[in-house]
Parts: sequence; structure tokens; C-alpha cells
Amino acid sequence: MSARGFRGQVTLDGPSGTGKSSVARAAATRLGAAYLDTGAMYRAATVAVLDAGVDPEDAEAVARVVAGARIEVGTAADTERVEVDGTDVAVRIRGAEVTRNVSAVSAVPAVRRQLVDQQRALVAAADAVVVEGRDIGTVVLPDATVKVYLTAAPEARAQRRAAQLGLTTPDEIAGLAADLRRRDEYDSSRADSPLRPAADAVVVDSTDLDREGVVDRIVELALSAVGAGERA
Repeated sequence: MSARGFRGQVTLDGPSGTGKSSVARAAATRLGAAYLDTGAMYRAATVAVLDAGVDPEDAEAVARVVAGARIEVGTAADTERVEVDGTDVAVRIRGAEVTRNVSAVSAVPAVRRQLVDQQRALVAAADAVVVEGRDIGTVVLPDATVKVYLTAAPEARAQRRAAQLGLTTPDEIAGLAADLRRRDEYDSSRADSPLRPAADAVVVDSTDLDREGVVDRIVELALSAVGAGERA
């Protein structure tokens, strides 16, 4: 049994800039759980595609490159480990080039199938885990213990992502907001695993909540779910 009695899976879905990564890491630490950032896996796949000189819009070529790449991510909440073919890409995956191209790469069905299989294997190895992404509650782990969909106003999301990337000028922030809107539209309208809340997800709006407030809510939901299971 993990710390504080939680055993199971917490899925944390939602668009970019909602604070998913920091919230998921903190919640995993509080719950004594493993942590999996599935978005980092798609970003790592994008690195492989870019390094291969392949057009991210060429689905067949993208699928071929990703199938041949060794993508590894860690599951420790206190350490970020993301590697492609043995090379550390943890910093690079957050850059503008990868951000611009990750939606196209992640929309390729063969890429999603490959990485979903890998994600499920990592989850199966953990007694307790917090998994963040965009289709975790709907596709990857439809039977998860707790499902949360984290959202926030677009302006708040742009400001948060700008702070994360060290962007400060109005033009940079406006460009970032435009990128977020494009990715939302792309991810919400794709045919395979579109971005949307699971039917049984709890929607948490983080616009007016600080990180600790969101973490408190997720931990509360997780421990309540365990308690309900024990009473059943």
C-alpha cells in the first residue's frame, strides 16, 4: 500500500498551460504514487521525427521513425527523465519547435497506439500512479480510480506557460496564446483520441486557484475514492 493509503490510478487530462505537470507531480508526491507525463512521450517522439528530417505532417514517415525510436520516460515524481535513443531531451521537449509540431505527430494513429501500449505497461508496474495527458481518462485508462479534467481560462494558461518558458514581452505572450489556441483546436478536432473530458471526470477549473489549491482537490478526490472503495 502506498503512502496515505492510496492505491490506484489518478488521470489528469486537459489542455496545455493549465499547470498539469506541476500539479500532477505534487499530487503524486502527496499520495506516495508514481508519476507519468504522457505528453513528454509525444514530445520525445516529436524530437525523433525532427531529428530524422521527416515532415511532421507525413503520417507514414512519422510512424516509421517513432517505431524505430527508443523513447524512455521516468516515473519518479521528483525527477524528470526523458530520453530518445539514450539522449537526454528533457529540456529540449519544452522548446518552441517541438511545441509547434507535437500535435501533428501525436495525431498519427500508429504513434498513439505505440505510446499508449508503453504507457499502460508503465502504469501496470505501479501500485499507485498519477498520469497526466490529454486522453488518459478517455482512452489510455478508461477504468481509472479517479479522473480529473483540468482547465483554465486561455489568458491564464498563456501567462503560466510564458512564465515556464521565461517569456516576458507582450508579443511573445500573444504568440504563445495563439499557439495554445491552435493546439487546442487541433487536438480537440482530431479523429483519433480527441481532447475532451471523460464522461465520469471531475472538471477542475484552475483559473482562480493556486497550485496547492488544485493539488488539495485532487488528493481529496483520490483519498475519497479509496475510502468509498473500502466501504463498498
